[in-house]
Amino acid sequence: MASKRSDSGEVLVPDERIMQLIRLVRGQKAILDADLALLYEVETRVLVQAVKRNIKRFPGDFMFQLSKEELGNLRSQSVTSSWGGRRYPPYAFTEQGVAMLSSVLHSDRAITVNIAIMRAFVQLREIISSNAKLARRLEQLEQKYDTQFKVVFEAIRELMKPPEPGKKRPIGF
Repeated sequence: MASKRSDSGEVLVPDERIMQLIRLVRGQKAILDADLALLYEVETRVLVQAVKRNIKRFPGDFMFQLSKEELGNLRSQSVTSSWGGRRYPPYAFTEQGVAMLSSVLHSDRAITVNIAIMRAFVQLREIISSNAKLARRLEQLEQKYDTQFKVVFEAIRELMKPPEPGKKRPIGF
């Protein structure tokens, strides 16, 4: 994967870094507020304040706050906690929520980083889609070869049967 560059050619955020930040929360791909704040180079509280001032732009399928249990699960999956000292659980932003952030954060970096994040979500969907296609193709091949192997196994079982009394087995197959 390539890294995203600004118009001036500087590397903004490596694709790999963005992909690492996308988590599966409540069955949705999302990025946490603190991770987004790092990418946008703003404080988490500034990002959250901008969102809260424009809360109508962020319905539940764009952004949601993690429960204490979900936060505990995320902390247990990570060796070091990046949420130390917070008084409230983080917000998770889905792809649509990240897209909406560009309308409430008014910096050139926010716009450029948003574009990089949107492209990372698209790449992730393409990877998932190609894996699904590969899984379907593998299943088709397994079905095809199961039929062929069934014939082989039946032939082997016939050869393993003890000869019937008085009946000669033909030589060869």
